[in-house]
Formats: sequence, structure tokens, C-alpha cells
Amino acid sequence: MSALFVVTEEIPLLEALRRIDEGNLQLAVVERDGKIVGTVTDGDVRRALLNGVGLDTPVNEVMNRNPVVAPAGISNAAALTLMRRRSIHQLPIVDDHGKVIEIKLIDDLAAASQADHWVVLMAGGLGSRLRPLTDDLPKPLIKVGNKPILETVLNGFIKSGFGKFFISVNYKAEMIREYFGDGSAWGVEIDYLVESDRLGTAGALSLIPERPTRPFFVMNGDLLTTVNFEQMLKYHLEHQAFTTICVREHAITVPFGVVDFEDHRILGIREKPTQKFFVNAGVYLLDPEVLDYIGATEAVDMPTLIERTIERGKRSVAFPLREYWIDVGRLDDLQKASDEFQRIFG
Repeated sequence: MSALFVVTEEIPLLEALRRIDEGNLQLAVVERDGKIVGTVTDGDVRRALLNGVGLDTPVNEVMNRNPVVAPAGISNAAALTLMRRRSIHQLPIVDDHGKVIEIKLIDDLAAASQADHWVVLMAGGLGSRLRPLTDDLPKPLIKVGNKPILETVLNGFIKSGFGKFFISVNYKAEMIREYFGDGSAWGVEIDYLVESDRLGTAGALSLIPERPTRPFFVMNGDLLTTVNFEQMLKYHLEHQAFTTICVREHAITVPFGVVDFEDHRILGIREKPTQKFFVNAGVYLLDPEVLDYIGATEAVDMPTLIERTIERGKRSVAFPLREYWIDVGRLDDLQKASDEFQRIFG
């Protein structure tokens, strides 16, 4: 096995992530004296980020110290059964001395296909904050870099192996349909969800002509991001989620000294403190059953829809972004995205 995927316990999470991203095993093996003592995956790191752990933290504070392993010689069928039973996507194979000699991937053994998971892109908004640019052009067709925003979004999913798309349209819908057509120019299939009335960020899902058979993505069509959609799908399945929401960290600095007190006694003054929150990033993975929570042609936004499922006891999980993300919703954001486009998407 390549040394690229083997790390020590003291290595920072940032370096472990670099190795995970560069490789095709989707994890790093943590070794001590030539023996496996743990593993760390993209999902492990994202869960740590949700708990406030920094990327300079040593791997041993985040790693899975009791990874599922299998002995050399295990059959592919037995390995696949084990991975499915334990809800894992990678299975380290070890020799008699506890050294990892191979990593089996569930995608290889099960011949999983991203193409089985549909993608819905929400592109029906008015783009009011980008006027006058959107007076004659729908926001998804505004160019950032050398191509429309929505084309960059589409390409991001295509590169990850997704091939079945629905685009929700309303404002200047014909311009979007004319540009993207049936998707054949990109080697994919595109259908359209035509909103006769604006249905919010989730209502258009009721227009999907048939129920998906597997979890499907929903993404706002005015976002530019390099989020790893394959990792998000694995995260969703690993957590047996009904809905998964991409979240990103957002910091707010109070421009004054904040006074902490109890009754009338001052305990201290914090000068211009920064508060951090995780906010909705506009990318979702949904179980097909979520469609049962939307009325026919009902106008509803995604937060309301997800709250409905949570109230009914459905499991919703957060997938923290560590990748590039920008909402191209205002003129200054559009300029920023244009300035960064070549470096990020080049």
C-alpha cells in the first residue's frame, strides 16, 4: 500500500486531509511501529469541525481508535457483507502482524454508481439583488469567469459522476431551457420543473414527475462551491440520515466591548468578541420520502420542509463545508466570485 495513505498520530489534520484528498482510498491509516492504531476519514474530520476542533489538531485526537479490519485472504463477498453490516465504506485488510496491506472500498465491490442519485438545481429566483444585470438575464445565466453560474454548478456534479438532473425554472425560464437543452451537450440528462407560480426553495420538488429511488441532491443554483459531493453522499449514508444539510462556519465580530455582568456586578469586559455559528449553505441531500411532506404545488422553503421532517422524528444531520463556497447573490459577491474564479475553478 502506498505510503501516501499512512500517517503518524502526531500529524496535523490539515496534512491528513491533503493526503485523503489526493488519494483514492478516502481515508488515511494511522500507524505506530508498523501497525494500524486507527483511521481517519473525511467524515471524521467534518464531525470534529462541528465540535470546534481546529485543523492544526493532531490526528490522534480525532482518529477512530477501533477501526473495523479484516484478515488477509477475506473474500470480496465477505468483505462487502461486513462493510454493509457495519455501515462503513472502507475496510483495511491486515496481515498477521497488524500491518495494513490493502484497503477494500465498498464502491468497488458493490459497483455503486453516482448516476443513480438525482440532482435538483433550483434556478427559478428573480435575482432582485443583482439588478440591473437580471433585468434581461436570469441569474443562473450570469457569467462568472467564462461561463454561466449554473454551468459551473452542473459541471461540479458531472465531475463527481452524477448524470440525472432536474432544473427548477420560473423567471425567464425559456432562456435557461434554451441554453442547457436536454443536457446532451454535457453528456447528461436534464429535465425541467416549471413553476407557474414561485414555489420557494423546496416547493418545486413536488413537480418531480416520478419519485427518486435513492437519496437525491438539491442545491441552490446561485452557489459556487467545490464541496465534495461524493463525500457528502457517503456521509449521508454513513449517518443513515433522512436529510443532510451542508453548513459552513460564519463569524460575527461585535464592534463594541461586551460587558458581562450578574445582577448589577460587572464580571468583565470582552473587547470586540467574535461569535461563530454554523449556517445553512444551500446544499442538501434528501431521502425520497421527503416528497410526502410537500403538498402539490405548495410554496415552501427548504428550512420549513426540513423542520417538518424533524418534527416527525426523522434524522437530519449537518455536513460541514471545508471547501470553497460563495453565494453569488449580490453585486459585490459577484465581483468577488469573478476575481476568484480562475484560481478556484481554473
